[in-house]
Amino acid sequence: MKLILTQEVTGLGAPGDVVEVKDGYGRNFLVPRGFAIRWTRGGAKTIDAIKAARASRAVRDHDHAAQIKAKLEASPVNVQVRAGESGRLFGAVTVAEIADALAATSGESVDKRTIVVGNPIKSLGAHQVSVKLHDDVSATVALNVVPS
Repeated sequence: MKLILTQEVTGLGAPGDVVEVKDGYGRNFLVPRGFAIRWTRGGAKTIDAIKAARASRAVRDHDHAAQIKAKLEASPVNVQVRAGESGRLFGAVTVAEIADALAATSGESVDKRTIVVGNPIKSLGAHQVSVKLHDDVSATVALNVVPS
C-alpha cells in the first residue's frame, strides 16, 4: 500500500514522504490515527503543502538549532500545574504546557510535536524531556513541575 505521511513516524519517515507499507499496517494503524493518507496521482499538491508547512515550522539550519539547544539547556524550566496535597497532579503535564513554558523561559517558540516525553509526567519535581530541533540536534531539557 502506498501512503503519504502527514506526521513523522519513527522508523518510517517524515511528513510529506511517500512510503510503501503492508496493507494491514496502513489500513489499521497509520490511516485511522491520521499519520498518513492514501497516495493518489493528485497527491503531489498534498505533498507540496505538507512540506511547505513543515519547512515554515522547522528550524532554519544546524547552527540555528545548536543556538536554540544552548538556550533550552541553559537553565531548568518551571511548569506550573494544579496538584493535590500529596504532590499528585490532576491529570498529566501536556506537551502544549511544556512548549508554552519553553517559549516563556527561552524566548524561542518550540513546536509541540517536537517534544518527546518518555513517560507521562504525573508528579511534582524534576523531570527531563527531549526536544528534537533538527535532524541531527536534539536538546535534553530539565523540567521542574511545581504546584500553582
